[in-house]
Amino acid sequence: MSSASTAPASPPRPSGAIPALSAVPEVALEPNPRLLWILLLAAALLPRLLLMPFNENFYGDAVARTELAERWARAPHLITSYGDGAFQFGPLHLYLVGLALKVVPDKALAGRLVSLLFGVLAVLPLYSLTRRLFGWRAGVWACLGFSVWGMHLQMSTTAASEALSLFLMLWVFALVAEGLDENRLGPLFGAGLVLNLACATRYDAWMYMPLLCVALLFWGEDRVAGFTRAVSFGLLCLPFPLLWMQGNEMAHGDPFFPVTAVEQFHADWTREGIARVGAWRYRLESLGFWPGVALLTLSPGVALLGMVGMWRSWRQRPDVRWLVLAAAVPTAYFTFRASVLLNFQPLGRFTVTQLVLLLPFVVPGLEAIRGAGARKAVAGLCSVLAVAVPVAMGLYTFRADGGMRDSLRPVSPTSTNPVPLMQVARFLRDEVAPRGGAAVLDMDPGYLDLQLAFFSGLPDERLARVRWETFRKHLREARPEYLVRFDGGSLVKDPGVTLEGRTLTLDGVAYQELDGFSAPLHVYQRR
Repeated sequence: MSSASTAPASPPRPSGAIPALSAVPEVALEPNPRLLWILLLAAALLPRLLLMPFNENFYGDAVARTELAERWARAPHLITSYGDGAFQFGPLHLYLVGLALKVVPDKALAGRLVSLLFGVLAVLPLYSLTRRLFGWRAGVWACLGFSVWGMHLQMSTTAASEALSLFLMLWVFALVAEGLDENRLGPLFGAGLVLNLACATRYDAWMYMPLLCVALLFWGEDRVAGFTRAVSFGLLCLPFPLLWMQGNEMAHGDPFFPVTAVEQFHADWTREGIARVGAWRYRLESLGFWPGVALLTLSPGVALLGMVGMWRSWRQRPDVRWLVLAAAVPTAYFTFRASVLLNFQPLGRFTVTQLVLLLPFVVPGLEAIRGAGARKAVAGLCSVLAVAVPVAMGLYTFRADGGMRDSLRPVSPTSTNPVPLMQVARFLRDEVAPRGGAAVLDMDPGYLDLQLAFFSGLPDERLARVRWETFRKHLREARPEYLVRFDGGSLVKDPGVTLEGRTLTLDGVAYQELDGFSAPLHVYQRR
């Protein structure tokens, strides 16, 4: 009976296929690997460096994560639960941003540098994965598509966790591909350990533990070898999830407490979405969300070639079906929850692990086109679209608000806060903070007060934030000269507040509204 150390039972991948993008035979020598890695890293780094001076922390809880990391950096400790400093987030990203803050004191920059680092490094496991399955040319084209992927450009230049998470997940997939290709357990052990890190970053990585275990179990014809792979990999995936569940069980009485909190957010968002557009439109939009985001962010050409390549590979390459399932199963799961169960709100950032897996299949998709001339024409058109689409979207959403721009900005290469908000933030940073002033910040239902506090340049001791339970204490101690109110905010509902025309009175202190600012923000100065 075969064992895990025998030759692979699956048929080997085809060799000698005519390359889609060149008339040079497949047997042509691969370029020097180190030089190729340097060039691919440079191709990924350049557009991200161009965006660094312009992008701002906004989506993906970038501001909240940075502030939590800043708290951890002041008192470093092992985070063991939701209430121990991570809240609904995984602790690994907070550790890394906290360490970055010790080196780079600028909190608006430190977390973005972490994302930039891992966003660029992600081309290495992507190339390794694609090269092993489809050859080095396919690896190069996958990485070039990745380099100009609009949504990832934003994620690599803001302080949310997706750049780190995607790097880790690509590393997992590359190690799994290596273990299966070489029929060795060592790379699979490494994949299990790296998946622990991914699970410590984002909760959507948790579903890949059972999914990859099942894929490993049924890969090839040898069920004993498959069982060995699946069990070994599964056991190595468990340390962090079990410790995290134990910590939350002890602290909150629920091992899945952070996941429950995230699920509650999605339930609330779903209700709001249904109330806004109706149940059937919400179902239809959710049904097309994943392919829509793929077409919009990867560009239509790259996305369609990847989809065709996936379908073609599923039919012709049983050895790569595990990777197709890694993209298709989570997509189907979240789509089912959103469009049928109506208990999940699709977000662009939730799609990245599935969408990135289209890139290895781009060249196989191109190979499905008959005729060398047609392939070259399609490759040229897709290359132009891959650059033109993110450039157009980035320019369209850059420092402009309203209408379709607000819908596209979460997946655009450029990430900018609302113009009226940054106008107030600059006023607080340039006029109030240097003079030792303080300010009252209203609580905005859309959490824009978090953004305003982050970019205001004012330390916590000089802010009285309605969001805080200690609002009145900070109000007494800071004696703020300025006050910022949001339309629809919570401040006017406070029993100690009256608003009459352009005068707001807070606990007997009158504030007069200043000119020069735009709704939904209003700035007041104490009389």
